[in-house]
Formats: sequence, structure tokens, C-alpha cells
Amino acid sequence: MSGWSASDIPDQRGRWAVVTGANSGIGYVTARELARKGAHVVLACRSEARGTEAGDRLVAEVPGADIEFAQLDLGDLGSVRRFADAYRHERLDLLVNNAGVMALPFGRTADGFERQFGVNHLGHFALTGLLLPVLLRTPGARVVTVSSFMHALANIDIRDLDSERGYRRWIAYGRSKTANLLFTHELARRLEVTGSGVVAAAAHPGYASTNLQTAGPRMAGRKAAERFAEIGNRVFAQPAEAGALPSLYAATAPGVRPDSFTGPSFAMWRGAPGKSWRAPWTRDDTAAALLWAASERRTGVTYGALG
Repeated sequence: MSGWSASDIPDQRGRWAVVTGANSGIGYVTARELARKGAHVVLACRSEARGTEAGDRLVAEVPGADIEFAQLDLGDLGSVRRFADAYRHERLDLLVNNAGVMALPFGRTADGFERQFGVNHLGHFALTGLLLPVLLRTPGARVVTVSSFMHALANIDIRDLDSERGYRRWIAYGRSKTANLLFTHELARRLEVTGSGVVAAAAHPGYASTNLQTAGPRMAGRKAAERFAEIGNRVFAQPAEAGALPSLYAATAPGVRPDSFTGPSFAMWRGAPGKSWRAPWTRDDTAAALLWAASERRTGVTYGALG
């Protein structure tokens, strides 16, 4: 894995990929590099205008790229169902659950869930479950869910998944990223039991310069915090091109193991992809099963063949 870069991505011709949040940041880079290697990539984005612009930019950077845009709002389960219903392709080799929000002021999704938990976890839980049939019939398919080293801030509270007992934006973010890892843990276990051959893995970008860092302060009207985030992105963060490498590795490298967690090799912050530390609670079988059951109840999405 040492020194792995985008040039090491295997040939992706004939493969189909869905990348959520592909209009900017590491999602855009992930989509672009998969397309560069020949994959047909669906840019799954909330905003049609931004998604279309991203598609135009991608084709300008990778002439002949085989891409399409599809509208997907992970904060609206109706939108998630419409996206899945509209996916009529015969195969899905890569599902990259990349989109997310970070440290926003308290808010709720269209379905009434706390926004960070709803978008970062429940939306992707529902999307993966609804696309499961096509994933299962695609040999060698992978599901890569993007978490964060900030998952270490907090374990989930199964009794208060919507932070109604008190909302702290960074704790809520950490819980949502822990949920991503618990989801991957339980999904990998269920896939392995069925012998499906589908691999569920997780990745994180380290500290990458994207618009995630500034969105929360901007929404809250905290100008000084927004400026501080901009300086941090410029001075300390690695570029989105480097931040996308763990996702690309988990999605394409040979031998990626189920429930693995790939991130930057230097202090989980920056550098080439490597095996990443994760908090012990992200491998808690009981917590993962409880979260799975709660997610099924909340989304109304069950995983059928996986039990």
C-alpha cells in the first residue's frame, strides 16, 4: 500500500459506479479518477445545477468520460427511493457513500431526523439497502462508506440518535461518523454470512481541504469561525486529490478486506492510503446490531437477503 496513488487504480472499463456527493471535494475527485480509468460513473448529487456543472468540468478534465448525473438528496428518504427506483442498470460494481455534512447548526431532515445523523448515516443506509439487489448480482461489487477520524469524538447513543437531550454539533458529527463505521461492520458481517462476495469497507480522507469545514460556520453566521476554517484548509489540510485516495483504494485495490478502514498513513492526517486506527466501539457487535435495527425502523428499508 506504500506510496499508492491514483495511477495505481486498476482498469475500470466495464464497471459501473455510483458516487454520492460527487459535485465537489473528495467525491468529485473520486468520480473523476474512476471515470479516468474507464468506469461509467453516476454523479449522485443533491443539486442538479451543481451536479451538472461538475459533470461538465469532469468531462473537460477527462475527455470522453462516461458519466451521468442523477439527483439524490440524502436528507429526504423519498429522494433516496426515487434515485434507487431510477437506477435501471444491470450491474453496480462500486457504491461510494461519500456525501456528508459536518458540524452544522441543529436541523432536521425532510423526515424529521437530526440532520447530521440523517444525512451521513440514515440516507446512506437506505440507499445501500435499496441498491442491494443489483450489488448482489454484480460479481466483486464493493460498498465503500466514507467516515472520518473525527468518529473518535463520540460513540452513538442508541437512546438518543437525534440528539434531543442536548445538541453539540461536533459530538453529533462524531456520532454520525461512528454510525458509518458500525454500519460497515454489520454490513460486512451480514455479507460474509451469505457468501455474496460483496465487500463492505470504510475509508476516511484525513484532513482534506473541502467545503465541509466552512459550511457549518457559514450556516451559523459565524464569520470568524468560517475564516479560521479557510485558513486551516489553506495551511494545514491536504488537497482533495490526496483526500480521495483512501476512498479510491478501498473501492479498487486488490485484496481489500471486509470491514477494513483505510485512511492517510501519517497520523490519520495526510499521506498515502494505509490501514487506519479506529475506536474500539466501532467494532461492537451489539451496538452495530442495535443501530441496524433502529435504522431499518426509521427508514423503512430492510435488507431482505441479508436478514
